[in-house]
Amino acid sequence: SEAKSGRTDLIFLIRFRHCCLLRNQRCLLAYLYDRLLRIRALRWEYGSVLPNTIQFHMSAEEVEWFNRYKKSLATYMRSVGGEEGLDLTQDIKPPKSLYIEVRCLKDHGEFEIDDGTTILLKKNSQHFLPRWKCEQLIRQGVLEHILS
Repeated sequence: SEAKSGRTDLIFLIRFRHCCLLRNQRCLLAYLYDRLLRIRALRWEYGSVLPNTIQFHMSAEEVEWFNRYKKSLATYMRSVGGEEGLDLTQDIKPPKSLYIEVRCLKDHGEFEIDDGTTILLKKNSQHFLPRWKCEQLIRQGVLEHILS
């Protein structure tokens, strides 16, 4: 109100304050966008369930955004690739071979491959299986990839 009444020396202070506010706003938006990109990368790295240590450091809004992104990605993966869908998170880097040698770490029971072959996964048994079929079991700790 004083600037409108004729004190022109305050106009520079008002402009300076306004520029500072705009700069702070840009910095905050850049920080929030970076956090959003990191949360999105967590979905691809850890899968659909985040460890408690990571989830502890997220706000409620970030957890909500992660869950919405997870559902959106799952819906898209189901819509692509026929009846079963296509799991885009399975092979982030292209595999060198389609089959891998694995060792069973605990009793899991019968495991069926696409050609109809049933394999009994018993503790300490070794098998030569298709990579894409057993990667989920490797993540769960049922199988261990044997590097020779």
